[in-house]
Amino acid sequence: MSASMPTRVLTFAGSMISGFWAMVISAIDRISAFIDDWLFNGKKALYGLAVTRILFGITALGLLISNFSTRLYTFGPGSAWNGELAAPVSDFPKIWIFSAFHAVMGDAVLYTLLYLALVAVAVLFTIGWRFRIVLPVFFCLWVGFIEANDMVGDQGDNMFRIALVMLFFADPAARWSLDARRRAKRGEWFAPGSQPALIGTMLHNLALVALTAQVCFVYASGALYKAGGDPWAKGWAVYDPLQTARFGTWPVLSDLVTAWGPMVVAISWGSILLQVAFPLMLLTRPTRLIGLLGILSFHIGIAVLMGLPWFSLTMIAIDSIFIRDRTWQRLSAGVVRRWEASKADSPPEVAAA
Repeated sequence: MSASMPTRVLTFAGSMISGFWAMVISAIDRISAFIDDWLFNGKKALYGLAVTRILFGITALGLLISNFSTRLYTFGPGSAWNGELAAPVSDFPKIWIFSAFHAVMGDAVLYTLLYLALVAVAVLFTIGWRFRIVLPVFFCLWVGFIEANDMVGDQGDNMFRIALVMLFFADPAARWSLDARRRAKRGEWFAPGSQPALIGTMLHNLALVALTAQVCFVYASGALYKAGGDPWAKGWAVYDPLQTARFGTWPVLSDLVTAWGPMVVAISWGSILLQVAFPLMLLTRPTRLIGLLGILSFHIGIAVLMGLPWFSLTMIAIDSIFIRDRTWQRLSAGVVRRWEASKADSPPEVAAA
């Protein structure tokens, strides 16, 4: 005897709800398993973070060395005219762990010695020597140095500082560092699979997620902010900074880039589209390649045309985490192979010398 229509409808609805609920539970289980595996099954982007560490160190060294001749006027006692020696604008010099540079700003000798000490620490940071000890020292000295004179900073300093905080929880010295060489000989501090090792892996991967989220937020929010401005909406925003004495550091190149109106519009609108689409372009490999090449060109353009090399290098350093470890390994192997081939192909007298 067939069931009545209401009974069949209720049975069918119950079956659909039960099936849908089973699908939801199964999806949650798969997502949970994926997250658990991703967080605890090995540290991600070790080579990318190593490149971030190296480029951060080069950025710090480049900024310190290029400003060494004007250090006393820009940051030291000669900068007292701006009032920050007496009353710093930033709150960082008022915090004791970041106050070293501000404390010696009035003494040229002490300031120079501390400046040189920061250069030495930046070298250790770059080569990854005792990174867990060097990183806090570098962080405190660097923040104190940059924030001692708020007038000469830029947004690259903010990203540098934020990324450094996240590196505390990551392992940027696991590859291409003196620490990595020492670990290869003596082994890791904690046995693989042990509780401390798993916690370290989780913190490393979470730091990577936080750094990715920060970069995506900076690019997307920057693009949306630009889109709301009239110069960007009308396509001539790039023209103005390139025609100023402060940012138009290469007048010939600036004139070449801005001579053709459609090119100015294409660069202005293209930068907005690239920045706002960058987080989504990371989702698949083909679009990620396009996005990374585009953002690299974007930062190289800023470095060359606007005279902001350290800002650009900071952002390029952070973007390095989006390149897979396999790619970095292939690049490294290719460089080593060509270097060995160049030695083998050297003329005998050169090789002997």
